[in-house]
Amino acid sequence: MTDDGTGLLTIGELARATGLSVRTIRYWSDEGALPPATRSAGGYRLYDAGSFARLELVRTLRELGLGLTDVRRVLTGETTVAQVAAAHVAALDAQIRSLKVTRGVLSTVARRGSTAEETTLMNRLARLSAAERARILDDFTTEIFQGLGTADPDIRNRLRFAAADLPDDPTPDQVDAWVELVELIQEPEFRAAMRRMIEFNAADRGRDVPTGSSLWFMSRLIRSAGDALRDGVVPGTPRAAAVLRDLIGDADPAAVLKRLQAVADPRLNRYRELSAVVNGWDRPSARTEEFGWVVAALESQVAP
Repeated sequence: MTDDGTGLLTIGELARATGLSVRTIRYWSDEGALPPATRSAGGYRLYDAGSFARLELVRTLRELGLGLTDVRRVLTGETTVAQVAAAHVAALDAQIRSLKVTRGVLSTVARRGSTAEETTLMNRLARLSAAERARILDDFTTEIFQGLGTADPDIRNRLRFAAADLPDDPTPDQVDAWVELVELIQEPEFRAAMRRMIEFNAADRGRDVPTGSSLWFMSRLIRSAGDALRDGVVPGTPRAAAVLRDLIGDADPAAVLKRLQAVADPRLNRYRELSAVVNGWDRPSARTEEFGWVVAALESQVAP
């Protein structure tokens, strides 16, 4: 403190009192965030009790990540701490979302051992805008339903909804799943498999099969095959044939087999799994054992 009885502090004394460096205080002063109360006869900056309180506020705001421009606006009364804090929270939320996307991409790269080219592609896919993501999904559904106006509208809605967009605050797993999902739905082989499944549904609708019957049949198939597995019924035996008759009635076993092979495509199951992760749902069961039993039982009947 100066010895002239004014109670003013030099910049060095202010630094010792606050624990901040002289360099930091001088910089904030030069930037207009901490103007001196006055200057000495020799031109040195002097600070008063108000400067001390102002310095503590500047330090607090800086530690919270605010830039000096926002700090100055608060100190001059152009805005309030609450308003600046709200804007800063929004900016931090955006940074956090970006960091989560970055983490998701890097975790995928590490897991796959991706090349530089694959890493670039994954990063681009993960950072697509909401409009670009919607366009990719719309292109996918347009192609697989092209010309199938009789397809069950419930299935169309489920497919579009299942491939929902990333949430505003995605987890790394959701980013990872989104990247793989976009890669999957752009594969011609996968689109062909999805198209075959929808064509079967369209054929059912053409025969005036009630809406939802496909799901009813699959539910019954899982239940019947599950019972057969628990009872130790072996495909190809008379007991297995009886289970199939009860399940498919007079339908052609070869036609049913073809349909189940399309539905049980592992790529379709992966699509469902990825969609569930992106949407934050529980992962669906593939029912691999049940489908496998029915397929084996049907194959034994249609074999030459």
